[in-house]
Amino acid sequence: MAQDCAVVLLSERLGAVLPLAAVPALRTAAEVYADPAELGFPAPPPVAELLAEAGRGPVVLLTLDAEGPAAAALVRAGAKLIGTPEPRGAGLVEAAQVMHRLRSPGGCPWDAEQTHDSLRQYLLEETYELLEAIEDGDRAALREELGDVLLQVLFHARVAEEDAADPFTIDEVATELVTKLVGRHPHVFAEDGDPAVRDSHTQQQRWEELKQAEKRRQSAVDGVALGQPAVSLAAKLAQRAGRARVPADLMPSGADTGSGLFALAAKAKLAGADPESELRAVARGFAVTLRAAEAAARAAGVDPATLDAAGWHRFWPTEQPSGKAHGDNSTG
Repeated sequence: MAQDCAVVLLSERLGAVLPLAAVPALRTAAEVYADPAELGFPAPPPVAELLAEAGRGPVVLLTLDAEGPAAAALVRAGAKLIGTPEPRGAGLVEAAQVMHRLRSPGGCPWDAEQTHDSLRQYLLEETYELLEAIEDGDRAALREELGDVLLQVLFHARVAEEDAADPFTIDEVATELVTKLVGRHPHVFAEDGDPAVRDSHTQQQRWEELKQAEKRRQSAVDGVALGQPAVSLAAKLAQRAGRARVPADLMPSGADTGSGLFALAAKAKLAGADPESELRAVARGFAVTLRAAEAAARAAGVDPATLDAAGWHRFWPTEQPSGKAHGDNSTG
């Protein structure tokens, strides 16, 4: 009865974007309706009239709900259901739209008051919470914390739109990232590839070469974030110096505590380890062990606050927890 008709299920995220598969049906349609009518076409008539019309000629119904009365009736009568495939990243579009509404007039008063400076603390907090989720291997927390970090990116980009001197949007942020990723992966995106890239090691070398040329850096340590934690900063500086073939004996190596820590971090990084993650794993393991000792003391009726050296040795676990280190693949 309605074999030549079609129900086009649009994506709520993408709005009125028509799928390519719907074009032939729209070209031959005698009537095009939309449910809801806000999609730009007349609303469908009552179901009985719609089915009668579909029996006389091709009808196309644009809808956001395949279970609605008109859409369901047409599909049952034999109409083709055409979906709208959402491209990878469609959810990012929706997230950006939500952030825009929160920041705009009539949105959230707190969101509207925030600045790049006021948001700094949240960016740090969410980043550390994400790091903890990774270290714990907690997949549910990982998904949530990735979203919280993404929120910070969207928030800062939305605030940047309102800058009087130098505004930019989330689209410009994304475009710049795409340009960087494509430009620094010629072995993937260039038509002739990149013969300099043969494996992950040569790819990292090529990445640094392209980055140096792109940013026109004058120093091997240009671009290193000096505000990062001290151990990771020392490791990054040592890595950059090593790539510049700075002799190891020229790196800090004094008898003071700072020089000794720098030397340890440099040695670990140049050996292929990540000293920041290694140290975090040990520190987190120590916290777990200490809590276990306190729990053992309480179970024995002893207040941990009263423990002396002998008491701590008595309740200290014999097996120490171990942690996993994670590598550094920065894009900066």
